[in-house]
This record gives sequence, C-alpha cells and structure tokens, in this order.
Amino acid sequence: MVNRKELDPEIGPQAAFGARLRRLRDSRGWTQDELADRIGCTGSHVSAVETGRRLPTRRFAASCDRALGTGDQLERRSLAVRQTALLEGFPEYVTHEGRASEVRLFESGVIPGPLQTREYARALADAAALRGDITPEQATERVDYLIQRQAVLARTPSPLILAVLDESCIRRPIGGADVMDAQLARLVEFAALPNSGLQIAPYSMGESKPFVRMVYLLTLPDRSLMSYVESQTHGHLDREPSSVLPLVRNYHQLQIGAASQAESVAMIENLRKGTL
Repeated sequence: MVNRKELDPEIGPQAAFGARLRRLRDSRGWTQDELADRIGCTGSHVSAVETGRRLPTRRFAASCDRALGTGDQLERRSLAVRQTALLEGFPEYVTHEGRASEVRLFESGVIPGPLQTREYARALADAAALRGDITPEQATERVDYLIQRQAVLARTPSPLILAVLDESCIRRPIGGADVMDAQLARLVEFAALPNSGLQIAPYSMGESKPFVRMVYLLTLPDRSLMSYVESQTHGHLDREPSSVLPLVRNYHQLQIGAASQAESVAMIENLRKGTL
C-alpha cells in the first residue's frame, strides 16, 4: 500500500490503540472506508485515529467493537487514551511504569497515584471538576484510569516501588476525616509489602530537600532510566542520562535525609491517633 504510515505502539496509549485498530481492521480485510461505513463516520476519521492524529472517543471505540466483534476490547483500551485532562507525557509515562522493574516516587502535597485509595482519588477528581479544570465525565475517567494503573503495578513479578512523601502529603486533609484516615491506613499497608519502601521527608529537612515538586523515576527491565516531572501546567518525560542521572542522585540524597520507614509509619500512626 502506497504511503502507509508505520505505527509504533510503544510510543504510548494513543499509538497502541491506533495500531491495534489497524491490526483488527486488516485481519478482516477491510479498508478504512469500509470500517467507516459500518460505524457511521468517514475513512479520514478512521485514518486519523489509527495514526494518532485524533483521540478515539468512547462512542467511536464502542462502535468499532460492535463492527469488529471484539466485545468491549477497544472501548476499554480507549480509556487509557482519552485522558485529555492529564498533562502531556503522563499517559506515555504510565505505559512505561507498567513494565518497569523499579518505580521511585516523590510527591509534595498529595499522595502519589499508585498509593491512593479510590475515595481519595475521587475527592481530588471531583474538586478539579468543581473548579472547571475537567468535566465530571473526565473526573470519573481519571479515577478509573488510576485504578487500572494500580492494577498493572500489582502484577507478578512485582516491581520494587519506593515512595518518599513530603510531610505535607500526610497532613493535607483530602475528602474529609474518614477518607483521609483510610488513606493513611493504606500507606501503612503499603509499607508492609515486601516490594515497597515508604519514607516521609519531614518539614525539618528545610532547604536540604532536593525536590519541591513531584518526581517519578523508572528503572526499566534493560536497566535504562526514565524520569517524569510536572509543573502546574506541563509534564515532561525524559530518557536522556544527562538529565535523569542527576535526579537519581538527588533522590538518593532525599532518601538519606528522610525519616526511616519505621519512623515514617510511626509518624502516620500518631497522626491517625491525633497525637502528632
């Protein structure tokens, strides 16, 4: 076929969806126009989704499932793609996180996604919807996306997950007393897992704390490194050793200065009891 664009599903969820749709369509011997006729759109629309130039809506994906006889396969896959409320680079980061051998997390202000309870995540998403940052539908999708992300991290063999949380993460009340207490209990449960590490970076670290915003670091099965950092409006995924290695060094410095896991768990338990 002339000018047929090669698709790389490893680029991210959007590319993976497009590649999957093309494989399913090709296996039935249909052209893009033929699939489009069956689902009520245009061949150019199908082309745009397959090549990653347009996001698949839930309706589009469900229509493709019906036409191709794939149950709800594409509709479920579209959930990972349709995260328009997420910053650029984050869905791609999550794809790599799902196959990493080591995941290192630092957060300030909020509990990192992999450790959140559904209720805590829901409170954050609903607040974003009330501010008008996202729609109520996107709030629901954001929570569902998080739960799927957590399920992937629970795979066997399990990745090593290390989390250093700024003290503000456990002190900032989210969702009310019951939601916050359940979230703190979840942190204690996480710390007890054999493939985890949890530390609190106390306020007393002051200026020695190397990070002020979230930083996620991945070690992939081939031992290559990757980082993901965010500002309020931008996300940045980086694979360059010259950029990532200084963050790894800073993370080690953060771990040295943070409270030990035993001290961190005690801090959380005392906070739950109201004695801290």
